[in-house]
Amino acid sequence: MRKTLAALRGAFILTLAVSPAAAQTPAASVAHAWFRALPSGLPAGGYFTLHNDGAAPLTLTGATSPACGMVMLHRSDTSSGMAEMRDVSTLDVPAGGTIAFAPGGLHLMCMQPGPAMTPGGSVKVTLTFQGGGTLETVFAVRNAAGN
Repeated sequence: MRKTLAALRGAFILTLAVSPAAAQTPAASVAHAWFRALPSGLPAGGYFTLHNDGAAPLTLTGATSPACGMVMLHRSDTSSGMAEMRDVSTLDVPAGGTIAFAPGGLHLMCMQPGPAMTPGGSVKVTLTFQGGGTLETVFAVRNAAGN
């Protein structure tokens, strides 16, 4: 019995040692958050301003939304007269800094938008950060003209 208790105690201590620390909500805020909903189930672009309210840098690693089949971080660029869009794996936000997600630049790409992606409505988005922290926010849904 003592050997069993000692083994269980050891396993519990080992579990505590290798378990990641509880993720905390980052010191960040979101303003002017909206999606541009397009007709026929085309991907929707998400725009917002992300401000790091903390004293340490933050790294944005992704986003999720129940209104989207998948959400990706993207950047639009123009090079030699050719427009291109590419995935972005992470974005660093310096302490006290701000990053703008705007048409023609950084944006969220909502793939397979669901019925909630209807102009005049709103959808929840969860931003994820390095270290496991998350920030939930609400995005307004606008039409293709941005209204």
